[in-house]
Amino acid sequence: MGFTPRIKLHSDVDKGDGSIKYILSGEGASSIFIIDENTGDIHATKRLDREEQAYYTLRAQALDRLTNKPVEPESEFVIKIQDINDNEPKFLDGPYTAGVPEMSPVGTSVVQVTATDADDPTYGNSARVVYSILQGQPYFSVEPKTGVIKTALPNMDREAKDQYLLVIQAKDMVGQNGGLSGTTSVTVTLTDVNDNPPRFPRRSYQYNVPESLPVASVVARIKAADADIGANAEMEYKIVDGDGFGIFKISVDKDTQEGIITIQKVIFIFVSCEGNIVEIIEKPCLL
Repeated sequence: MGFTPRIKLHSDVDKGDGSIKYILSGEGASSIFIIDENTGDIHATKRLDREEQAYYTLRAQALDRLTNKPVEPESEFVIKIQDINDNEPKFLDGPYTAGVPEMSPVGTSVVQVTATDADDPTYGNSARVVYSILQGQPYFSVEPKTGVIKTALPNMDREAKDQYLLVIQAKDMVGQNGGLSGTTSVTVTLTDVNDNPPRFPRRSYQYNVPESLPVASVVARIKAADADIGANAEMEYKIVDGDGFGIFKISVDKDTQEGIITIQKVIFIFVSCEGNIVEIIEKPCLL
């Protein structure tokens, strides 16, 4: 908001005897600016806001009071409204949301916030903004000049905490005392990386399988837990030991992520009483 200007016009023909009168025309004449026809003094009828209009082009003329004819050519002049710091910075795109992978190194860029100031950027420091972080330390920092938010701690683990609420301030006058400020919030979500191995809740499982169980029968369902999410938690199961005869196979249930153990061969078990020998004979069967 600017001050109410006072301007004085004077014609060389004006001898101060009241024979000359002054008139005003142009932008805001009569509504915003009025002229004293006797003295040529111009003043504004209200306080002016540079952010509404920065310039006014006006025309003034001196007339002979008796004949109403010009005594000099019309003069055109421009009134420029000088800026004062009356607008706080505003984050027009806030509030912000952003994501960054967990375990990112210190200094990883997350998002850039931008504040705008309606004051005159060419005059003084009224529109020169610096950024600071009011909430979100020590996990994140913000570049004072650019508004780029970066990670400030290493090894941030999504499984420990997956979301952070930051409050960023923009302050004009280059951050000096007396500057005006505005704030915005930034919600940062740590996105998942595959940093957790699957783990079975038990070290061992035991199941009894009847000899007569047909091929493709389900023997058991087991499930490993993974602290990761999404594709990083999709399971694949393999039998790595203990099934030298290849009697069993394991597949994954895509809906539940369980491992499904099934029989893929018919088996016969013979016991020799003489030698206490157990013999397993496998009979292949196509599934």
